Amino acid sequence: MTCSLLFVCYENICRSPMAEGIFTKMIAEREHEEIFDVESAGTVCFQKGAPPDSRAIEIAREQGVDIADQRAGCIKDLELDYYTRIFTMDGQSYHDTIYYSASQRTLLPVYMVTDYLSDPETTEIEDPYYGTKKDFLKVFQQLEEALVNIYEELLRQSGL
Repeated sequence: MTCSLLFVCYENICRSPMAEGIFTKMIAEREHEEIFDVESAGTVCFQKGAPPDSRAIEIAREQGVDIADQRAGCIKDLELDYYTRIFTMDGQSYHDTIYYSASQRTLLPVYMVTDYLSDPETTEIEDPYYGTKKDFLKVFQQLEEALVNIYEELLRQSGL
């Protein structure tokens, strides 16, 4: 059984690459690589093929996660029905993902990453692109919390 996950943000250079990296590290540490297939993409293609933002790479590296080799992908290029679950970072990426899935005539299980945070007041993982290194660290920490909860839920549902 493989659970295919897609993490989606605006341009796939800040938030979703960090999410992909965190989740990939998490499953590697627990030797669950054969259970999960993890990818990320953006809803716009301006940065297609670009590496993650240097600040995202730096923050991730400081936390023990290597995302330097990732390259931005575009949700429009993907067969969305391949994914077991899709997790979005904010309302816009959520709505864009629903739109693209409808254009492929597919109803998909699309979720907000923030649904898995302990703070119900946090409704979006804010885009840190125009922010500081501190903003990137906050995003990394939010993602880390949410992804642990997502991981545990997926394991419970699969009976592992």
